[in-house]
Amino acid sequence: MAAPHPAPGGPNGRPNGGRGRGRHALRREVGLAGLLWASVGAIIGSGWLFGAEKAVRAAGPAAMLSWGVGAVAIVLLALVHAELGGLFPVAGGTARYPHYAFGGFVGMSFGWFTWLQAATIAPIEVQAMIGYSQHWTWASGLQHHKDQTLTAAGFVVAAALLAIFAAINFLGVKWLAHTNSAATWWKVAVPVVTMVVFGLKEFHASNFHSQGFAPFGARGVLSAISTSGVIFALLGFEQAIQWAGESRNPRRDIPRAVLGSVLIGSLIYLMLQVVFIGALPPDTFAAGWGALDYHGISGPFAGLAALIGLGWLATVLYIDAVVSPAGTGLIYITSSSRISYGLSRNGYAPQALQATDRRAVPWLGLVVAWAAGVLCFLPFPSWQRLVSFITSAVVLMYAGAPLAFGVLRRRFPDLERSYRLPAGGLVSPLSFVIAGLVIYWSGWDTLWRLGASILIGYLLLGGYAAWARAKGLPQAPRMDFRAGQWLPVYLLGMGLISWQGQFGAGATGNLPLWWDLGVVAGFSLAVYYWALAVALPAEEIERNVADVEVLDAGGH
Repeated sequence: MAAPHPAPGGPNGRPNGGRGRGRHALRREVGLAGLLWASVGAIIGSGWLFGAEKAVRAAGPAAMLSWGVGAVAIVLLALVHAELGGLFPVAGGTARYPHYAFGGFVGMSFGWFTWLQAATIAPIEVQAMIGYSQHWTWASGLQHHKDQTLTAAGFVVAAALLAIFAAINFLGVKWLAHTNSAATWWKVAVPVVTMVVFGLKEFHASNFHSQGFAPFGARGVLSAISTSGVIFALLGFEQAIQWAGESRNPRRDIPRAVLGSVLIGSLIYLMLQVVFIGALPPDTFAAGWGALDYHGISGPFAGLAALIGLGWLATVLYIDAVVSPAGTGLIYITSSSRISYGLSRNGYAPQALQATDRRAVPWLGLVVAWAAGVLCFLPFPSWQRLVSFITSAVVLMYAGAPLAFGVLRRRFPDLERSYRLPAGGLVSPLSFVIAGLVIYWSGWDTLWRLGASILIGYLLLGGYAAWARAKGLPQAPRMDFRAGQWLPVYLLGMGLISWQGQFGAGATGNLPLWWDLGVVAGFSLAVYYWALAVALPAEEIERNVADVEVLDAGGH
């Protein structure tokens, strides 16, 4: 098969990194360290502060298995993303890969999934900052103590914190990368110190079996993956891909940054779970893991540090409870502006979102990200109300990459790749199945809300695309409904299986445990190969890639 035609820019048809003089060009100023820390900084956020406590409540000591399964799932998805990120190093890449392979309808859909998760993660990190700040008297009036929802004063503070995140972005991507690198060193150092100190100070090996290793069985282990913060904590590796348009050497650095961040994050979280279980005084879970309780449990690691006589570490952890979520929120408000930039480039959103200031920052995208984040505080005024929703949205976004991977491997098997995934023909469908299972484990009460949000996206982006085509605008996208015929079936089918399955409030339970997993796996594989069969031909993919590369090189 022929490789995509070279577009204006770098060698092998690669974009020249936005070095053109166009008004919409992004600057390539970020090296490997900046990309790696962008992803690590996104992975280590509010999840580490209480993911271990939530998981052990749901699964007991078998929560270690939940982290292991979650890490395998994320690694499989990251491997697929690593090849795609090196192959097409473009800004907002996660939103663009399905567009290349399936055209307008699928690209618009996955673009919305991508933007939705990025725009809602910054608000949840702000919620975490405010929640943990309740330890200090001056911040005690920012949340209602009964349900941890924002008060009127808390809403104002939350909006102001999001505004600060956006303001930092206006200083430019190079300054932002340096700022995030400094914050990430702190964010990595604190959990590592916590692991070492907890392990040396207090470790009860009997905690791992005194109440049974897996008191809630397989259901507890699986549900913890999606609903107790396991997958949520491990999310974020794709941030290096979102910054691809600003990387100095994207084809070399993006695969390294993606895989490196996943390995670092997975190791940190698994060890945190081990030391958390081992450090607990046995009387804190004497009534069972589901009844785990101690003074200060609202801030699990900080409260436990104080409980076992590590007051100095508790103070550090309360400070980190502000720094870590702030760093993650900063990264995601950055990414949401880059994703809206990519959506606009593909013609799904107004061209005004491509406007950059003198520092090459997509300023209108930042304003939109801030406004969307503030709106999230209204229907989701607490961390707990938002976390499961975000998990399902992110994994649905990730599910587009294996599909695009499979299509590009079939259509362009000989195209030069900076990283070629070994056994990609096996890993790709397997990662799509894993994504389907993680979505299913989120539960029916989460997935029906996600479905409503998807409909809102179709009204917004689909409405703009229809208007653009009616006006004959040159950027109006081609919908390519035939290539995307499988997507509505997949979305509705996953909803139906979830409704009939075992997870989440409102599920009927008609599908027995294990049979339900087989149904999800079989359905996912059928959709995977159906999608590959109806994907765009090579010539259409070439055109989609060339169109985007011309735009990213500064063209109009």
